[in-house]
Amino acid sequence: MAATQMQMFGGDWTEQKLTMLKEYLHAYTTALKNTTFSLAYIDAFAGTGYRELKENIEGQTLLPFEELAQEDPQKFLDGSARIALQAKPAFSRYVFIEKHRRRFAELEKLKNDFPAHADAIELYNGDANEYIQDWCEKCDWREWRAVLFLDPFGMQIDWVTMEAVAKTQAIDVWITFPLGVGVNRLLTKDPAMIPPSWRSRLNRMFGSDDWFDIFYKERVSRGLLGENKEISKDCTFETISKYYQDKLKTVFAKVADNPRVLSNSTGNPIFQLHFAAGNPGRGGEIAKRIAQHILKEKEHGD
Repeated sequence: MAATQMQMFGGDWTEQKLTMLKEYLHAYTTALKNTTFSLAYIDAFAGTGYRELKENIEGQTLLPFEELAQEDPQKFLDGSARIALQAKPAFSRYVFIEKHRRRFAELEKLKNDFPAHADAIELYNGDANEYIQDWCEKCDWREWRAVLFLDPFGMQIDWVTMEAVAKTQAIDVWITFPLGVGVNRLLTKDPAMIPPSWRSRLNRMFGSDDWFDIFYKERVSRGLLGENKEISKDCTFETISKYYQDKLKTVFAKVADNPRVLSNSTGNPIFQLHFAAGNPGRGGEIAKRIAQHILKEKEHGD
């Protein structure tokens, strides 16, 4: 489905993501099993859970989204790492990133739970943006290919990180974009009410401040005292989705045309799952086609 024709999906959004990730990882390692490439799976927020969600995004509470406080989100995030470790054929390397020490300590148990992959598991206790940018620069992409899973409970991914990923031309990336739980809620009706910290977060996520002219419009009304000009929010979820998708297309060679909206039980959009591939050749086109099939298939519950 195109961004301008989005439908809203209820139900178990965490299970939807799990299923799509699992299907793609199987298709990915199967497609590349006879190549000479070493394959890596990177989970950038492997231990994030509800306690982080309860915190503010630049001062804004997320508590109205009660579904995110249940067990499913943590089950999903724990599951994403385990799903990758269960993928067959297997990856050559698994990188799990978690900034918070307590949750990072839980990740260390994966080596005991998956002893066959213990030597291939790398754990990083730190900032995902810093690690990914450094990794993209230093890895020998003539020998490696990778799947990157970006699934924060907020707006932690900086655009410079996305640019670094795309520049490798060797990484397929799934992105949980905070459509409703983050971006839309920071876009207040009156732009004068957007705190500087929120503007800064939006700028870092989108790579510039051009979002303002997309999401806000000037309206002119006539009164007894003449014309009155007012700037106010003028965007929908579709507008935000298309803007982000178009941004991805400026740096990635291939971007799925049908990002998947993930909604809570009342039908309100929370996140949106996007897919992009850096490979400009046949490999990137195949990756895009597989991702679009998975996204479309799950829309209809097949």
